[in-house]
Amino acid sequence: MDAPHDDGFVLNEITESGIGIITFGHPMSNALPGHILQTLADTITEIAADERTKVLVLQSQGSKAFCAGASFDELMSIQDLDSGLEFFSGFAKVINACRKAPKLIIGRVQGRAVGGGVGLASATDYCLATTMADVKLSELAVGIGPFVVGPAVERKIGLSAMSELAINASEWRSAQWAKEKGLYTEIFEDEQHLDAAIQTLSTKLAQSNPEAMSELKKIFWQGTENWDDLLLQRAAISGRLVLSEFTRNAISAFKAK
Repeated sequence: MDAPHDDGFVLNEITESGIGIITFGHPMSNALPGHILQTLADTITEIAADERTKVLVLQSQGSKAFCAGASFDELMSIQDLDSGLEFFSGFAKVINACRKAPKLIIGRVQGRAVGGGVGLASATDYCLATTMADVKLSELAVGIGPFVVGPAVERKIGLSAMSELAINASEWRSAQWAKEKGLYTEIFEDEQHLDAAIQTLSTKLAQSNPEAMSELKKIFWQGTENWDDLLLQRAAISGRLVLSEFTRNAISAFKAK
């Protein structure tokens, strides 16, 4: 399953050993426009349900940014509450797809993660990264807030650390900071060592008891059963705020930098 490469894509493969690899990409630092979000959510659900898949790896293209989050161009194109809800619901769908997947998901974060990208990393079950994988929740800086991804980030690093990111929205936090807070399990000096660690772990998991891993995942995600409704409620908040004059001006100023 994929989307046109000139406007982003989502690719997938299942290796002979049962490792499902999902790769997304976009020319704008792997940003996530609405059609990519929908395709990514559908692909995670589809590959996780495939009996051949024993474990999933979620990654993005290239060697620079892991994910730049929401597409500013698409944010500016939102004209009403319904389209705002629809766009931000895309992030909810991806997070919930990760949450509901019966297979463990390994996150591969090779570079900086912003906004929705931090949410995506947080929605994986075991996240590995490079030392270049700094993080930032920039939403407040453009007049919104990390409402949809907030529960996933908070679940991973705690309310205090999530609040730090959300409030000081213009400042990067290092990959080492993210590791200390629990977002990343390990960080590596380069992609070569990152990929070697992911290969080792995913191969081990592909040989583990699928039922045991599925039951473990249910335990890991206990307390999130209301997220289908919660994340849609959060999406509605973002969808309303993005229509405000304040946010329009803030996004325009940010794009002009």
